[in-house]
Amino acid sequence: MDSPVREFARQTVRPGAIAALQGLAVAVLSLTTNVALFVLSLVSLLLIPVFGIGFALFPMVTALVRLSTGLQRRLARWGGVPIATPYRPLPEGAQFGTWRRFRWVVGDPATWRDFAWLVPGAVTGGACLLAFALPLYGLEGSLGVPLLLYVLADSYGYGLFWPMTNLVEALAALPQGWLLLLGGLAVAPWLVWLHLRFARLFLAPTRAAELALRVRQLTVTRADTVDAQAAELRRIERDLHDGAQARLVALSMSIGLAEQLLEQDPTAAGKLLAEARETSGQALVELRGLVRGIHPPVLAERGLDGAVRALALAVPLPVAVEVELPGRPVAPVESAAYFAVAEGLANVTKHSGAAHAWIQVSYGDGRLTIVVGDDGRGGAEPAAGSGLAGIGRRLAAFDGTMVVTSPPGGPTVVTMELPCELSSPKTSPSSGTG
Repeated sequence: MDSPVREFARQTVRPGAIAALQGLAVAVLSLTTNVALFVLSLVSLLLIPVFGIGFALFPMVTALVRLSTGLQRRLARWGGVPIATPYRPLPEGAQFGTWRRFRWVVGDPATWRDFAWLVPGAVTGGACLLAFALPLYGLEGSLGVPLLLYVLADSYGYGLFWPMTNLVEALAALPQGWLLLLGGLAVAPWLVWLHLRFARLFLAPTRAAELALRVRQLTVTRADTVDAQAAELRRIERDLHDGAQARLVALSMSIGLAEQLLEQDPTAAGKLLAEARETSGQALVELRGLVRGIHPPVLAERGLDGAVRALALAVPLPVAVEVELPGRPVAPVESAAYFAVAEGLANVTKHSGAAHAWIQVSYGDGRLTIVVGDDGRGGAEPAAGSGLAGIGRRLAAFDGTMVVTSPPGGPTVVTMELPCELSSPKTSPSSGTG
């Protein structure tokens, strides 16, 4: 069991320190870009009557605003408040400075919601500076810096942020500093969370935009699903043609020759039959491998819990497995989850350079949540052509989502969610370490 100090550090100090840095990033971004972009937006709008200037300038300012709000959405995702991108797709031929592009920018409701966010975002983002300033202010007192400066300056010292004029004030800085430090670390996540929730009111898609985005997403995911199924069928056909089918043809030819030689040369016929038996065994192995690639028997027999543990045992590094499922997902979802974990572990083995990995599978609020993580070098990008893109397409077919957190230096954490319902209760253990 973790000690109270370690538990306190895990639940309060670490999240508070991360939130303090997030608060600093949000404050700097909001107080600099929001104010500047608000001024540029007003100027571009006022120049619209001046033909040829405002029409060209306004879309470019909008692009800068969207870049800034995109950074806000990324910070929100890191802070646990995901905000979807609400913009309409760019029509073909709508280049910078054209009337068609101007109409697209002006007609998108998300444009005006972004502009409406600039001033309130600067205010609430500036308030996030407290999430960084309070712990920093308390840190000076808690480390005894004022007392040290007081002694070194011979009663004329002043802390960097904490002024003092006598030894009593210097001594009093220590408990006050610890109180402010711990209080600031406890409050910092809430300050950042309130800002991000407020940001979502402006930067998230409206209900109508969500429906439009949903239709586009379903169109893309269904097309990807059809392409993936066609590719899978082609793979199965190729494997059957090049593998099992070729061996079965050779088997048929060997048996036919053996029949012809059976009376004339029984010894040669016996050799051909032995070769046929060996060929039939190889064909059977290939067919079993093909079947496992379609739907692994371990998944059908032991469910997702046992199948994930079997995958973990096959990885050449320690993998901690924790599965907590009150039942079994439907077969298609279970299969998608299994292959997503398999691909995630394959990426860990090939690319991460990790010494340790972990898998967590849980269910709640109608969603199956799978986390695959490692302590490797990090820097994983789904858009870089890795297997992560394939995982995303596989999950999208079931309206699932995937979030990859992989800063340089690690760790890499891939969080996958699949909406589903569970059926029959499980019969295997629910937790342990593989």
